[in-house]
Amino acid sequence: MEYRQLGASGLRVPALSFGAGTFGGSGPLFGAWGDTDAAEARRLVDICLEAGVTLFDTADVYSAGASEEVLGAAVKGRRDEVLLSTKTGLPMGEGPGDAGSSRARLIRACEDALRRLGTDHIDLFQMHAFDAATPVEEVLSALDDLVRAGKVRYVGASNFSGWQLMKSLAVAEHRGRPRYVAHQVYYSLVGRDYEWELMPLGIDQGVGALVWSPLGWGRLTGRVRRGDPLPHGSRLHRTAEFGPPVDDERLYRVVDVLDEIAEETGRTVAQVALNWLLRRPTVSSVIVGARNEAQLRDNLGAVGWTLTSEQAERLDAAGARTAPYPYYPYELQEGFARLNPSPVGAGPGA
Repeated sequence: MEYRQLGASGLRVPALSFGAGTFGGSGPLFGAWGDTDAAEARRLVDICLEAGVTLFDTADVYSAGASEEVLGAAVKGRRDEVLLSTKTGLPMGEGPGDAGSSRARLIRACEDALRRLGTDHIDLFQMHAFDAATPVEEVLSALDDLVRAGKVRYVGASNFSGWQLMKSLAVAEHRGRPRYVAHQVYYSLVGRDYEWELMPLGIDQGVGALVWSPLGWGRLTGRVRRGDPLPHGSRLHRTAEFGPPVDDERLYRVVDVLDEIAEETGRTVAQVALNWLLRRPTVSSVIVGARNEAQLRDNLGAVGWTLTSEQAERLDAAGARTAPYPYYPYELQEGFARLNPSPVGAGPGA
């Protein structure tokens, strides 16, 4: 397993990490899309550790806290071998203090996560969404207290816009608060909006990307084909409404090239799609999930080899939009790129 720095921090993380969203199975559909129990979870953790996958990511909202509990049980007795990452900020109840990132909510959420995970510290504590109702200084002050108390090692964000992340970083630097070292983002061959603003920001500010749903919400597993976009048994039947939308023709174009390269390399479609992501700027770790051992072992096959430059370029072209990006000022900036180039271009393939 390759290990990489998490952004500009001193924390080294595996190129592939494991997402425990399928652990638990209770609560509303959005937060419970699997039912892995503690025994099966422990087996999946065993396989991860054998392969060098040491970072495990979850969130309080996954299965209404059950994901954290199952993950904690699965790593019991080997806490020193793993890095635990969790997130908070999305609603956990109907009460006025059950959502957001206020000081009271963050302290309570951290304490609850520590209890459910069965640990005395969280390696990476991430804000699951930006809370516009709470001052950034209050959020960072509470995180500072948690870091100083030894309950949190590093802090990160998830699903922030560019200005939200940059404001948080600026306040952290100005006030001497902990900086977000990671940004957990949606990024895949069929979901490349991350490249327009957040990737250049990550390069400039030293924020590493932790990629969620790297297979495009299950669309790049090798099971989706032209004429059969939702194969029998796919979780897309139940969860498609929650996933980022993808234009059908663009999806099929990507899948066609994935099929070609999978045949050339002797790898699976999913492995090719994941390997492409591992080559991208700012990506510190790609979070893979699995409901069973076979899925996990297939995903782990994305490392230990690399696409050729020609193959990567073909995938890059297949995933590019056929029409200009619709939002100002990004389309306009494409015309300026010749005079003022970005480290990753004006918006490659987004």
